[in-house]
Amino acid sequence: MFPKLKAMLIGLAVGTTAGVIIAQQSIGRHRRDLFSDRPLRRLSALGYLKSSPSVDAVNLLHDYLTWEKHPVLRRRAKAVLRRMEAKLG
Repeated sequence: MFPKLKAMLIGLAVGTTAGVIIAQQSIGRHRRDLFSDRPLRRLSALGYLKSSPSVDAVNLLHDYLTWEKHPVLRRRAKAVLRRMEAKLG
């Protein structure tokens, strides 16, 4: 019985570690895409940031609003920022 439990715990640890690594890569990719040359990637990155509010994301959105020239994307970023700030208090 213990070998099965040991194997299950090792599998759980490996799966958790892989999940954390993949999540970090995903976060990094979306943060880079926020300043992409392609507007659709920037829109996608805004959608991702909307789903994960944090103080870092709020600071990043302030920088993004300074940088972004496209009016539709600026409005979207302002709306996401307002929601984040309200949620975080």
